[in-house]
Amino acid sequence: MSLTALLMKQHKPNTAGAKVQGPFDLTYYVKGAFAGGLCCSITHGALCPVDVVKTRIQLEPQKYNRGMVAGFGQVIASEGVGALATGLGPTVVGYFIQGWFKFGGVEFFKINFASYLGEERAWELRIPIYLTAAACAEFIADIFLCPLEATRIRLVSNPEYASGLIAAFPKILKEDGLITGFYSGFGPILLKQIPYTMAKFAVQGAAAEQIWKATGLNASESSESTKLAVSLSSGVVAGVAAAIISHPADTLLSLINKEGAGGEGSIMTRLTRLAYEVGFVKLCLTGLGARCVMIGSLTAGQFGIFDTIMTMTGAKKFKFVNPDEKH
Repeated sequence: MSLTALLMKQHKPNTAGAKVQGPFDLTYYVKGAFAGGLCCSITHGALCPVDVVKTRIQLEPQKYNRGMVAGFGQVIASEGVGALATGLGPTVVGYFIQGWFKFGGVEFFKINFASYLGEERAWELRIPIYLTAAACAEFIADIFLCPLEATRIRLVSNPEYASGLIAAFPKILKEDGLITGFYSGFGPILLKQIPYTMAKFAVQGAAAEQIWKATGLNASESSESTKLAVSLSSGVVAGVAAAIISHPADTLLSLINKEGAGGEGSIMTRLTRLAYEVGFVKLCLTGLGARCVMIGSLTAGQFGIFDTIMTMTGAKKFKFVNPDEKH
């Protein structure tokens, strides 16, 4: 039975939990989407140099084979410091759009699943709810992210291709067309992003629960600085877990968007050929250290910024409530 079927199985709608915590209306979801867009745009933009080096390691492992720190030196020595900002435009724009739909979508699906199931059942199924809400939201977000991610990788793999997003986008469209140019990596991006986002939200939720339990603190009674510390700590754990799970698909995504990668044929044929050429071990391990550093930092930052912006806008985040702990 699928997760969605499990969640919706023979339960009457119950909005009691949402009414106590809410209101969870259009304004709340817009605030969540805006906070998500900002947190993803800021963190991915800030880590653009790390992503440039990580992508180079994946695309040219024979050249960039001395690790993350040495990779920075190699890029700067051969192309200058400015090369570390390659693809910054599509990164910032693409991940704002993706974050809008991802974080806003997770809030929307999570709250509505929980509302439908009722407080007690939602608590019992909180992990499946996290997983399903994340998968649904990420699928929608990736439709918008994929063209910009393809543009970013094209610029990183070939810095001379175009001067930036505005120049590269129409050039790719003219040379390769909409599907080949922008959606060759849609399969890999789904294989990368959906498991990544499912792990990211589910592990962060579980890790935060364990931190609150271990410290003996009550989230509803704690200061904003304490909540932020928990968000950052749980975010690091979630980021590393998500990076490991999604890394093979991330490597394929980097390779498939390189000009001429995988030869001729359908997208699946090219992906299969690339996977065979690279090998399973290299798919899992090439650039993994750099990605764990990047995604661990990035995910912690995202949850921290998201919670901060939500607090600044006056939005009170939805929380799963343990019926046994209610006073």
